[in-house]
Amino acid sequence: MAEYTEQELKKSIEQGNFSNVYFFYGEEKMLMESAVKKLVHQATGNQFLDFNYQNFDGAFADAQEIVRAAEGLPFMADYKCVIVNDFNVEKRDSADMEEIKELIKNPPESCVLIFYLSNLDFNVKRPGKWGSFITAVNKTGITVNFKRKTNSELEKLLCSAAQKRGCSLSKQNAAHILFLSGNDLQTLYNEIEKLCAYTKEGEITQEAIDLNVVRNFETTVFLLANAIVAGNYSKAYELLDILFYQNEEPIAILAVLATSYVDMYRVRSCIQSGQAVSTLSQYFDYKGKEFKLKNAERDSANLSMSVLKDSLQLLLDTDVALKSSRTDNRIIMEQLLAKLLMVSGKGE
Repeated sequence: MAEYTEQELKKSIEQGNFSNVYFFYGEEKMLMESAVKKLVHQATGNQFLDFNYQNFDGAFADAQEIVRAAEGLPFMADYKCVIVNDFNVEKRDSADMEEIKELIKNPPESCVLIFYLSNLDFNVKRPGKWGSFITAVNKTGITVNFKRKTNSELEKLLCSAAQKRGCSLSKQNAAHILFLSGNDLQTLYNEIEKLCAYTKEGEITQEAIDLNVVRNFETTVFLLANAIVAGNYSKAYELLDILFYQNEEPIAILAVLATSYVDMYRVRSCIQSGQAVSTLSQYFDYKGKEFKLKNAERDSANLSMSVLKDSLQLLLDTDVALKSSRTDNRIIMEQLLAKLLMVSGKGE
């Protein structure tokens, strides 16, 4: 066997074609855990789970415990499922891993053994402990990388989730939810649940989204930057009020605000040099975050390079002030907003 895609895994589970060994890894923890639940449900028939299901914390369980559980026979079911979450080979000694590899090499036919670890990003072809473990699993079992979903994929998932709940969601409004809430899948599904409960049936409108969806921290700061460059004095201070009310750290607010200005500076530099804005992804980390470049291009359209340079200097000065001045942090941030509005030529 070998590495499967998420769709291949889903199909094999639905058809009842089980492997005796699985290793799930990647950034989409929610999808990973959902796949584990489906696999357990299908393999055991959800019968006598006290006997046919064991879950180990990989940070504490040793190889002998896992082996004993895997060798136990199922009760009135075809399979017994043994789950080992947070399984990190780099934190295990060589003797322990040898026992695990021997189990993977010769797994009991009546056991479905599932190892998984979220937020693991590595090159499976590189040598070392992870490479060796992946190779061992792929000889007798299946590995699945639950990769971070792109914005386009997340939009489709949101539209599908809304439809299953009796509501409709346009791609444009799905993108708006992403903009407000970020790309954490669990958070997005929670927002869809809330929106469908509010809408009951029919179309989920932008008005409903703006009224119900909780804005994440980065989105609120982005909207703050947007208000500043648009010269919207009252909106900028309103958003700063919200951030302080939520007890966000001023230094964290400044960091995200500076990121927005850096994005705008890069975009204007790129345009002035006659290059396509998309080329920035070759040099900076915008993979899966191309929307940031589009937003930066839009927001910086009326800003000169000198204005952006002066703004970045103000942000740097504020960073120093927050770390060294005895002045109240709220006052320092309010002064920054006033100066940024003045520099852009749009402040009153």
